[in-house]
Amino acid sequence: MADETATTSENTTVPTPQAATPAAAPKPAPVPKPHAPSPAAFAKKGTKHAAPAAPAANGYSDADVKAAEAFGRVDDNGTVYVKDGDAEREVGQFPDASQEEALSLYARRYLDLKAKLDLLAARLSTPTVKTHEIDETIKTLEQETEQPAAVGDLVALRTQLAELKAAAEARKTELAEARKAAVAKAVEERTKIVEKAEELAASLGDQTNWRSTADKFRSLFDQWQQHQRTTVRIDKAQADALWKRFSAARTTFNQARRKWAQARDNERNAAKAAKEAIIAEANELKDSTAWGETSHKFNELMDRWKKAGRAGHNEDDALWAKFREAADTFFNARQADRDQISSSEKENLAKKEELLVKAEALVPVADEAAAKKARQALAAIQEEWDQIGYVPRDDMRRIEGRLDAVDKQIKAVEDAAWKKSDPEADARKSSFEEQLNAQLAELDAQIAAESDPKKKAKLEAEKATKEQWLNAIK
Repeated sequence: MADETATTSENTTVPTPQAATPAAAPKPAPVPKPHAPSPAAFAKKGTKHAAPAAPAANGYSDADVKAAEAFGRVDDNGTVYVKDGDAEREVGQFPDASQEEALSLYARRYLDLKAKLDLLAARLSTPTVKTHEIDETIKTLEQETEQPAAVGDLVALRTQLAELKAAAEARKTELAEARKAAVAKAVEERTKIVEKAEELAASLGDQTNWRSTADKFRSLFDQWQQHQRTTVRIDKAQADALWKRFSAARTTFNQARRKWAQARDNERNAAKAAKEAIIAEANELKDSTAWGETSHKFNELMDRWKKAGRAGHNEDDALWAKFREAADTFFNARQADRDQISSSEKENLAKKEELLVKAEALVPVADEAAAKKARQALAAIQEEWDQIGYVPRDDMRRIEGRLDAVDKQIKAVEDAAWKKSDPEADARKSSFEEQLNAQLAELDAQIAAESDPKKKAKLEAEKATKEQWLNAIK
């Protein structure tokens, strides 16, 4: 008995029985060897899609085999016949086997064929089925069910195939609509990638971060390639049009970045030249001992340095090191001079603090005569004060304030004595005395509440002054 090959839906080459042509005398067919695979076993092999593979031979129940065998018979010569509609036809010979074995073989071949139809029915409902797979499988099954060398209900088999063909057409329509929707979605997604690229290209300007924007374009290109690999193939005309837009946006960016890079290089060269000129001036000034004037010039050089712009990271570091070396030479020398001056200023501070002790011992003064005597002593202290010279800047306001406080206390008594001799002063004396008493009461309350020694001492000094004023007008 000869075999012909058929292609399964899993691209499997499956041997299927061929109807034997009538002959003048029975033609013996070879008995299958015990080790030879059955047609259903062959169906497990394969590499490409076509008709679905049938289950293994031992996957059929006895009831299924008997139901198929009911449509066939075997004569005494081992010729197998099948009832095909209203007619009967020969399907093969198996003379060296029993009638039951021969009929069972061809019944199982029928079940193999029916299994292919059942498998196609199941395959049609899967999301991965392809239109070309459906067409190839239907074509193969049409050939295999036309005059199959099998025993079974062939009419029902062809009816099932007709129903499958209708279902296949409906499924192909669904697939076409799904592909159309998938293509539309793919076009929309790819268009969004293009629009993002165009937005980036349109946003280029003086404030553009070119490195970040380049990364964004690179990411969009990666998305484009990933989209091409993982989505359905879209129409070539649409794909070309979208790529042209995407490529144009990238070209706009690349041209703008090259133009920016050229302008940046020009700016860096100009900045480098400007900073080299500043360094040359700094080297001319670094040995100067005109501290004030030269400090001012170095400040001007620093302002010019900041305005010169950047010459590139590595260049800027090297240029700054040269400028800093010249500036450090000058400022270190100035600081050494200041350290020497600071030592003498500290000596002057000690002398003035000794004078402050003498000055503060002059107050309080009780009357005009005492005030006059204190004024003379304070004048001598102030003359010696002026001859001593500078003190550290941080201490200047403190010691000057203490000396001024002594002067104010003496002056308060002097002013009060003068006001006593003023005819108009009597008219204001009573009111002024009341104000002083009120202020003294308020100061007493503040002194009692204050915990800071410095603030408390200041309040007590103010109180002493006002008490002298009050004593002076009484």
